Amino acid sequence: MRRDEMLKDHILVADDERSMREFLEIMLKKEGYQVSLASNGEEVLKLIDKDIFDLALLDLRMPKLDGISALKKIKAISPETIIIMITAYASADTAIKAMKEGAYDYITKPFKVEEIKLIIKNALEKKNLQKENILLKQVVRDRYNFENIVGQSPKMLDLFKLLEKVSPTKTNILITGESGTGKELVAKAIHYNSPRREKPFVTLDCGAIPETLVESELFGHMKGAFTDAIATKKGLFEVADEGTIFLDEISELPLMMQVKLLRVLQDREFKRVGGTEDIRVDVRIISATNKDLEEAVREKRFREDLFYRLNVIQIRLPSLRERKEDIPLLTMHFLKKYSEELGKNISTLSPEALRILMNYDYPGNVRELQNIIERAVALESSQELTAHNLSSYLNEQIPMKRGPLDLEIPNEGIDLEKIVEDIEKTLLLKALDKTKGIKKRAAELLHINFRSMRYRLEKYGLNEEADSEPR
Repeated sequence: MRRDEMLKDHILVADDERSMREFLEIMLKKEGYQVSLASNGEEVLKLIDKDIFDLALLDLRMPKLDGISALKKIKAISPETIIIMITAYASADTAIKAMKEGAYDYITKPFKVEEIKLIIKNALEKKNLQKENILLKQVVRDRYNFENIVGQSPKMLDLFKLLEKVSPTKTNILITGESGTGKELVAKAIHYNSPRREKPFVTLDCGAIPETLVESELFGHMKGAFTDAIATKKGLFEVADEGTIFLDEISELPLMMQVKLLRVLQDREFKRVGGTEDIRVDVRIISATNKDLEEAVREKRFREDLFYRLNVIQIRLPSLRERKEDIPLLTMHFLKKYSEELGKNISTLSPEALRILMNYDYPGNVRELQNIIERAVALESSQELTAHNLSSYLNEQIPMKRGPLDLEIPNEGIDLEKIVEDIEKTLLLKALDKTKGIKKRAAELLHINFRSMRYRLEKYGLNEEADSEPR
């Protein structure tokens, strides 16, 4: 079989009428399919034993073995083959029987050519989509194996042991740690190593959604519930049923929504915005924060009862400063990744480059190291990552960490508010420039939440400098 034939969808046409077989063969080949023909049920079985078919068109009444019997045999031998029944003798009973035995659809003669083309096209697209979903799930599972969370330091080895213990459970988990430590990566690893791995994993960044839309995002809404509710929409809890919902930056959740989230945790049910029906769900909640939630509880900014519901098991991710022995391993991991992605042939780094990386403090943690390596690989022209391209980035960062600015106050005094505003505006613009206008990443660089970032941009009229949506 030629390679171009192997890449085509393979269709089996089985009909005792020669004219029908020839007509379907010509029509299907014009559509780009590979076609095999059978005149009776026995020929169908011989072909099925020799080859794999993506789809079979079976006449209901065939000599030697009727269509329903052939359908059963095909499903036993090749359950992934899509089967469409064709007959001139339409009846509700035979249609129902064929569908019960696993037929995808049922067409009566005479049929319209465009109709059968569309049915075949839709059936094969559905099959290919299912195949892609299976492959994608496998890729995702492989990507979020614990082995892909890089680290061999004692703190990381302890973390891996804890993840292996908690992943199979239903328990709610709170992940804490500084920005850039990999909280979402750990949340996904927990999900994809749990019994819920085949079910959805959905994410909400609580700091990136306007307060007025958080309830709709979480619980959905009915058409007409508010001005922009032009259609009924499922919320993330409904989408995540039997799976996991990851609530990032949980400390930014408004107090009103904290009450409603608590009810979902207690009762496992909720109402859509504008709805009257209680919707029951089975969802595991993994939340994350880079703030001190216990302090927020003491200051009445976060509900104590919700904190205890979310914090059944707490997983603290160490900063990169606490596990500097992992820097060489992480560096080589990112070096390999970006060398492949950027089409470079860089397999080593110089001793001086490693020394610079080991001596840096990484306020942005693993995410910052990742960005440093990506930038250096993009700029590097040799086959070894050198110190030069690292120094140019790190020298820009170090002046920001040298302590207070050396400022003098003149006798006539200063306009403190204007100076502070000028500095704030300058840093906002620099952060936006560094992140190519992506507001959420700029907020992370400035160690403020997205809501605060949006407020400051509006204050200085800088919205046009940034993306309209966070990424």
